[in-house]
Amino acid sequence: MRLFLTTLWLLVAASTAQGGNLDFTLHKLDSGRPGPTILVVGGIQGDEPGGFYTAALLVSHYKIKSGAVWVVPNLNFLSMIHNSRGMHGDMNRKFADLDPKDPEYEAIQKIKAIITDPRVEAVLHLHDGWGFFSPTYVSEWQNPKRWGQSVIIDQDRVPASRFGDLAALAEKAAAEANERLYDPMHAYHVKNTHTRGLDDETAKEMSKTLTYFAINNGKPAFGIEGSKNVSPFLSAYYHLAVVESFLRSFGIAFERAFELATPQVADALQSNVAVSFFDNKVYLDLRNARERLRYIPLKKGSAVEYRPGSPIMALVSAEKSLKVYFGNKNVTELDPQYCEYDTSLEAVPMEIDGVKRVVPFGRVVPVAKNFRVETGADYRANIIGFSKPGLANEAGLTLALSDLQPGYSVDKAGTIFRIEIYKGDKFCGMILAAFDAKGPALAASDKLLRKLKKTGEIDLGR
Repeated sequence: MRLFLTTLWLLVAASTAQGGNLDFTLHKLDSGRPGPTILVVGGIQGDEPGGFYTAALLVSHYKIKSGAVWVVPNLNFLSMIHNSRGMHGDMNRKFADLDPKDPEYEAIQKIKAIITDPRVEAVLHLHDGWGFFSPTYVSEWQNPKRWGQSVIIDQDRVPASRFGDLAALAEKAAAEANERLYDPMHAYHVKNTHTRGLDDETAKEMSKTLTYFAINNGKPAFGIEGSKNVSPFLSAYYHLAVVESFLRSFGIAFERAFELATPQVADALQSNVAVSFFDNKVYLDLRNARERLRYIPLKKGSAVEYRPGSPIMALVSAEKSLKVYFGNKNVTELDPQYCEYDTSLEAVPMEIDGVKRVVPFGRVVPVAKNFRVETGADYRANIIGFSKPGLANEAGLTLALSDLQPGYSVDKAGTIFRIEIYKGDKFCGMILAAFDAKGPALAASDKLLRKLKKTGEIDLGR
């Protein structure tokens, strides 16, 4: 699978790991070629994973080839990690009048500035709603009062220079998504809330939303709703089908790094569940991580510096540990072991399945049969999961999977193990040895995908 890194996302502030605020990030996927700039927003409500999964995939797995796509995948990060619609009330009802003392006032002002940027020509706002919207009553879960599987417009048209025919664009997107249905019940319909024209409760609520704010500032805007009644991966699949239709209508050319099918969507999301610390001295692939990873060597006397593998990942302090979140899933908890760092070494000689290599820190090395670490006299290896009484340095040993205790692996499958290198008591860096010819995390992902194919539901963590 190709992974497009067309933009570098800002690191979530180090204060996050110390218990500070979680700011949203803006990712500008710019082709450098003529075309409109489109804003895509996810994560305004933290219990709607189809939306923020989709936005994260746009950042990591899409290459924009004409025009530009700006993505905010984590607008309400705090609510995402709490799996809450809104920790300080519904953020999507704060775009009309808002008290400056509101805890989300600053974030609202920032996203408003992005929406009103003269370069932005249209806005797509991603959500998940309960049930399946239908213009006529079919059942409790499929009727006009439901929001799932709909393209939302506030009115038929806006007086914009381009893309002003909201109804036509929305109908086209719904029709194209409906060509890719897994089940007829999942069909998309256009839901016009007539926000300006009606005086009912729905219109009053919609007048406070992000999309209506955009429309009042001359920007064509659309809400795209997946359904909470399907798996988040299936919801993201449908989201992408709708988003891609809009991008084509807007004249945005793009390339996607995976086949648009639900198992591939799940696999693409799994590929980014990782975190690195302190300039890649420590790298952890967390796609199938144990619920708790102990004694992770972090720099003593320093704020925690980390780079998430996905823009919807964050570390949050919890007493003496760090909880790692992927969207609204707590994938693992890290128990730090604070120590001094040594910078005299950047890579380690190893023999992997009989082949000599020099492996930089922060890498995952696939191992089919065995590996050996050769550190030299000044350094020592600590291979987490191997133990021999009286042996202080585990370099020079040829180790197979059977030599390692599975309970100490990074992953639940017992295939990924940490190799830590020290100079005296100072930590130099870490490498992951992965016992699987295909790559260990892919093996874990394959297992999840088999479950998805069978049941339609898989989970990224607790």
